[in-house]
Amino acid sequence: MSFENWDEIRTAFQVARLGTVSGAAEMLGVHHATVIRHIDALEKRLGVRLFQRHARGYTPTEAGRDLLLVAQTTDEQFSQLASRIKGQGETVAGELVVTSLAGFSALLTPVLASFQAKHPGLLVRFLTDMRVFRLDYGEAHVAIRAGAMPEEPDNVVQPLVRMRHALYASPGYAAAHGLPRGPEDFAAHRFISADVPRAPHHRWLRDHVPAERICFRATEAAALEDAVRAGAGLGFLPVISAGADLIEIMPPREEWEAPIWLVTHVDLHRTLKVQSFLGHLKEAARDWREI
Repeated sequence: MSFENWDEIRTAFQVARLGTVSGAAEMLGVHHATVIRHIDALEKRLGVRLFQRHARGYTPTEAGRDLLLVAQTTDEQFSQLASRIKGQGETVAGELVVTSLAGFSALLTPVLASFQAKHPGLLVRFLTDMRVFRLDYGEAHVAIRAGAMPEEPDNVVQPLVRMRHALYASPGYAAAHGLPRGPEDFAAHRFISADVPRAPHHRWLRDHVPAERICFRATEAAALEDAVRAGAGLGFLPVISAGADLIEIMPPREEWEAPIWLVTHVDLHRTLKVQSFLGHLKEAARDWREI
């Protein structure tokens, strides 16, 4: 593959990352017909399908995902090389893609905003989703994950904080049903839990509450919190998001804590952009005393 084909590779990279021709065209500042022409030419040259076309956009094939990984790394390296050639050194600019669960948004959004304020040339993309984004395919620069330590090969994993949880009730629930004095009263109350109890506090609830008393289940943290506030039952919430309007039934325990991890891919971990953001995030996390 010669250097003159780099425009086609860069185009395919943006289509794979964004999932649509229109999104890639807007990002690259070209007409959508140019994007389609680049993809068609690259697929013809390589002799493989890089994308599955469907009504919602383009999904990378296995070959497309391999290309995405190589192109992400190459794009970062070209950016660094261009900066060095210009005599500016490596800079914190371009795009920074960070992914986490939606429940971390209240903590992370101010950190991202303050980091961008320090580096005005930076475009921040904050992806909040239940699915695990593939760093080895270049889907994100930094991932913030909760639970068991991530074990994907070629990733650099660092502990960030441990999120504390407590058991809460809303005033509305207390008025309608009263409050338990302790676990011995749990059989007389209603509970809220994750549909699949992976977190330590949800597993504890499953082990200490009769199954028929877990009356409300949800898949996302925001829905669980909404259910507690609506009075659907007693439920675990992160201490940092509970607020003074809820009633603490059981205080935090170490066994209920969820570790939070910083994850980066080894190929991008040492770049100035990623290292600068990691340092900024770790500094901000020093103030998360009540997380």
